[in-house]
Amino acid sequence: MHSDKLTSEELEELINWINNIHGFSFDGYSRASLKRRVARLLELRNLSFYDLKGLLINDLDYFEEFIIDVTVNVTEMFRDPLFFGALKQKVFPYLASFQEIKIWSAGCSTGEEVYSLGVLLERDGLYKRTFLYGTDINPKAIETARRGIYSLSNMKQYSENYNRIGITGSLSDFYLAKYDAALIAGQLKKNTLFSVHNLVSDGVFNEFQMICCRNVLIYFNAELQQRVLQLFYDSLCPLGFLCLGAKEILRGAELSKRFRIIDKFQNIYQKIS
Repeated sequence: MHSDKLTSEELEELINWINNIHGFSFDGYSRASLKRRVARLLELRNLSFYDLKGLLINDLDYFEEFIIDVTVNVTEMFRDPLFFGALKQKVFPYLASFQEIKIWSAGCSTGEEVYSLGVLLERDGLYKRTFLYGTDINPKAIETARRGIYSLSNMKQYSENYNRIGITGSLSDFYLAKYDAALIAGQLKKNTLFSVHNLVSDGVFNEFQMICCRNVLIYFNAELQQRVLQLFYDSLCPLGFLCLGAKEILRGAELSKRFRIIDKFQNIYQKIS
């Protein structure tokens, strides 16, 4: 089934049912993206629209599965090496001036970005005074992140990404290879916490020196993007840094005035007022 087999009316009906029954709002999500993901789910599971609606109404356990299926994001360690290189050169020297560093990776999926940040901080001697928070709406993804066990076959690509940043040592210093799995080293878990958090409905829970939310806002409409960006602004300490994905922008004239651009190519900003 392709997205044209799921009508826009059916999608809106589904969104309303989910909101009424489960109290979960998809109102601010990009309709085109959501439509593609739901249609793909119907195809993969060989369900009709009415089958899906029946499951969501009658099977409370299935709702969590549904959320997992339609919100999972693709991620990898050191994805976009130029971004991590910019962090090391333009952000970490400033972070080094703090006695305690708190970093939030919002929409962290299965945790690869969080551990990438941990490796970079460890290489710069900053990890011991840093606390990393990784959050995602998807409980199953958060469980994977907590375990820190990834396919060994992926590590070749992750190592290539790491090497492109131009930092010393090998990525293999930070994981243990066992059979066909790579276990993230305990030293990268000491100061790291993963938890479920919904950017749409949950509020500020700390004050951070840096927030990374890359390739998440593209799934939201303009209004919801603005709300989430305001949440990030409120969650940053004065002169804290905000990192967005390549196709994401700071929305709203007022909000834009409160940040200065640190790296326009890598979408790194600093809160200035």
